[in-house]
Amino acid sequence: MPVKSKAPRRKKGAADSPSVSIPEAIRLLSGAYEPLPHEGRLEPAEELVFTILSQHTSDINSGRAFQRLQERFGTMEAVAQAEVSDIEAAIASGGLAKIKAPRIKLVLNRVLELNGSLDLYFLKEMPLAEAKAWLRQLPGVGPKTAGIILSFSLGMPAMAVDTHIFRVCQRLGFIGPKVTADKAHDILEAVVAPEQVYQFHVSLITHGRQTCKAQRPLCHQCVVAEGCPSRKQFVSVSEI
Repeated sequence: MPVKSKAPRRKKGAADSPSVSIPEAIRLLSGAYEPLPHEGRLEPAEELVFTILSQHTSDINSGRAFQRLQERFGTMEAVAQAEVSDIEAAIASGGLAKIKAPRIKLVLNRVLELNGSLDLYFLKEMPLAEAKAWLRQLPGVGPKTAGIILSFSLGMPAMAVDTHIFRVCQRLGFIGPKVTADKAHDILEAVVAPEQVYQFHVSLITHGRQTCKAQRPLCHQCVVAEGCPSRKQFVSVSEI
């Protein structure tokens, strides 16, 4: 029988403790947004490039830029060998092409230097902490990018915390108000059951996009509102 996950202890002055557990939040949110979106799996090197393209732009724009990159070069090996100006032209529709093009070339060539190829499936055979450390040595790769590659491409229980998940977790009290986004990865990975990491990710990111919005969260439509210690910040006492 699985051990019930617990939220980490809080320091004095931190937000109220959550009254909804992580497994219960996953169950409620998964039911509310069923069927949850399924992230299509790319090759790990492709996921690495796609993650760079997705930074500071919409899903539509990053998807379009990645498609055009594939159409122009065919393989990530060809992208690694291409001129930065040609990469930039291919991804122009995604935004920030002058910044992202050299990053893409740099990180792909660094993988080639370290591994001899862009095949990163060997990471799946490593302990999770070692696989994350290997990816984190790549230029510009932080815990979020490493988590995305390991979780989405390789099916490993690595936590990927984006801005929506970070916001929802703070509001639900799963992480304290002073926890940084980078530190949140380790905290949440330690308290979410490995078999629920992916479901946790997709259910909370969907909730953050559709209901627990940054400026005006829709608390009256929220299935975990009764267990949310932050609800009183957005809903008057008379409405609760």
